[in-house]
Amino acid sequence: MIRYLYGTQLEDHGALAGAMFRDRAARPCGLTGAQAHVDALGWETDACDMFDPLYVIACDGAGGHAGSLRLLPTVGSPAQSPAAVHLAPRRIYSPDIWEVSRPCLSRRAARGTAGRLMLAVSELGLGLGLKGCIGALDPAVLRGLRRAGWAGQIMARGVGVMVGQWTFSVETHDRLCEATGIPARQSRNWWEVTFGDLSTVPLPVAV
Repeated sequence: MIRYLYGTQLEDHGALAGAMFRDRAARPCGLTGAQAHVDALGWETDACDMFDPLYVIACDGAGGHAGSLRLLPTVGSPAQSPAAVHLAPRRIYSPDIWEVSRPCLSRRAARGTAGRLMLAVSELGLGLGLKGCIGALDPAVLRGLRRAGWAGQIMARGVGVMVGQWTFSVETHDRLCEATGIPARQSRNWWEVTFGDLSTVPLPVAV
């Protein structure tokens, strides 16, 4: 299952949120360039978590944290990640382009969890009527995106890290559904649990 939760909703899902932040502490990520802090509870957070991001969380069979990432608009928030700011040739400000950051997979994550997160980002983009997203990634993530048919455009490269931009489209969503083996209706159902009244496009593929 995929959960879409804003930061202000995490207190209503304490066990899931706690597992996510603890997994982040256990799986350090050098992609954001942001200064992370681990508190007394073992939760890892950084400045971007203070601006009510939208978290995309892949759950395991028991409803626990298997993997996650977060998204923030590139306008209206001062928290665009340092990697995107310093590496990209220009800073992107657009209400239709959001930034993806702090990807994390649990050590217990099942095969295919990363693919589910890619599909969920696509579902979110279509559901909110966004044009695209940006984010920092490493070569391994780029290979996974290419295998799934969503290579995007690399805007800048650094040492072991790149900044890319991806466009949301129904055609790309179709490819991601096929690559992950998740029917479009199932992906949309996960989205509609939280945001069904905001969906702006029809179901991407026939079911």
